[in-house]
Amino acid sequence: MWKDEYQKWMSNPSLDSKLRMDLENKSINELEEMFYTSLEFGTGGMRGILGPGLNRLNIYTIRRANDGLARYLLKHYSSQDLSRGVVIAHDNRLKSRDFAIESAKVLGHYNIRTYLFDGLRPTPELSFAVRKLHALAGIVVTASHNPPNYNGYKIYDEFGCQYTPEYADEIVGMVNEVTDLFSVKVADYPALVQNGMSFIISDEIDKAYIDLVKSVQIYPNDKKTVQVVFTPLHGTSAEIGTRLLTETGYSFFPVKEQMVHDPYFGTVKSPNPENPAAFEYAIRLGKEKNADVLIATDPDADRLGVAIKKDKDYILLTGNQTGAILIYYLLTQKEKNHLIPENGVVFNTVVTSDLGAKIARSFGLEVVSTLTGFKFIGEQARLLENTKKKFFFGYEESYGYVINDGVRDKDSLQAMLLAVEAANYYLNKEGKTFVDKLEDIYQIYGYYFEDLKNIELAGMEGKFRIDRIMDYFRKNPISEIASLKVQVLEDYHTSTRNANETISKLSLPVSNVIKYILNDSSWFVLRPSGTEPKLKVYIGGTGSSMEETNSVVHQIADEVLKIIQSIE
Repeated sequence: MWKDEYQKWMSNPSLDSKLRMDLENKSINELEEMFYTSLEFGTGGMRGILGPGLNRLNIYTIRRANDGLARYLLKHYSSQDLSRGVVIAHDNRLKSRDFAIESAKVLGHYNIRTYLFDGLRPTPELSFAVRKLHALAGIVVTASHNPPNYNGYKIYDEFGCQYTPEYADEIVGMVNEVTDLFSVKVADYPALVQNGMSFIISDEIDKAYIDLVKSVQIYPNDKKTVQVVFTPLHGTSAEIGTRLLTETGYSFFPVKEQMVHDPYFGTVKSPNPENPAAFEYAIRLGKEKNADVLIATDPDADRLGVAIKKDKDYILLTGNQTGAILIYYLLTQKEKNHLIPENGVVFNTVVTSDLGAKIARSFGLEVVSTLTGFKFIGEQARLLENTKKKFFFGYEESYGYVINDGVRDKDSLQAMLLAVEAANYYLNKEGKTFVDKLEDIYQIYGYYFEDLKNIELAGMEGKFRIDRIMDYFRKNPISEIASLKVQVLEDYHTSTRNANETISKLSLPVSNVIKYILNDSSWFVLRPSGTEPKLKVYIGGTGSSMEETNSVVHQIADEVLKIIQSIE
């Protein structure tokens, strides 16, 4: 079957010459990987390896995605509404600008106006721009923190939120209707610009976005003494992150080697602030400058990593720890200033630590857990509009946070500014670092620890193995692990919750996720990544000391991994 598709590509006279040359140099096994299936366009858009073929990201798969989006917009909006247009942004990756222009060309063929940023921009700014420009939708070309041979495509609704499954499923269906990738028609891009069907956005949105980010500050006029190292990891926050720190008065040291928009991410193995190795250059500069805090954003600037000086070294905080500190800081300072909103709501996900939720509830706030994926938090933020409830904070364990829901996606720049302010406050007012404050928080709320195991299973066989693992855990439910009894089994694929043999229905959308809740507030979750070829295993627990909590979490992780390894 794949050979037939390969021949279609090679026999097509319009095939891009560089893609043709690439195909001519591939082995049989490589060609099979490129053509055995179509690159999946899912509810989160698509992400894949760059190159020719149905299972790769290229101008033809990008055009196909945009054709589906265009027909969805034409179906659901009037011609007058279509004039509101679609905002397009992109990161610094290979082909990102080209793919952004291809998007405008396909939409332009359908007489849908586009607004394209004049250069790379952070993903959260795209979310903001959709609402600011009152656009119909948004597109961002990015593969976030994936390796340099990847790129991706995400779509946003008119509320600045990634399309949730209720709407994305219809778009996916329309994309899948395009069976001949070479049949998608495109307009001439210079002509679109000339006739006013595609506008270039420069710095007018930047200023409004920066003003929104600054609004997360509680004490903007406090004296700034904290010393900060900042790295965008070669990505889109370089200019705006620098501008924010400068305009708010912080003393900071940029990691110069990583301020360059290098699409190959030459200074890091992985441009992901979740990985300790991504902080190598920042730590080196931090030691040289005796910095208090190290800040790293991922290439599309929606995730934030934080490292804190401890003695002569630096401790990297997890996303759960940073989230707990930010919630605690916001609540204690707003309480002091009588600014905690009535009916405030904090949003997290089913794989987020329970610590932040416990803190929020202790201040009288409601906590709502969504499926993994910030689109679900963005959706919940919109649903609060015109109600008595107020959005207060949203976060997930994978280093994503939002404070002002003028952005309906995770926003590393908001989180950066609040984290730096909190670090400055605790240093000046209490003589403490985030590490010290975490201990204070643990003393009040208990010791929490979480771990994440990424099991990389690439390619066709990897996908099949992930399916077998998930199927095994569904058909062979565990009753005990690490000497802890299973109290609740939640299967988000079947939307069922089994609590001690009592079955109930889950209200969250269907998703390929399984969660085991154990006694003593421990748990683990199995979830195939939606953006990378890996199975994610999340583990969490709590105890009376960090040593006890670590031990329980590691025991659970070891036993779960043994079961996974035994599955053929």
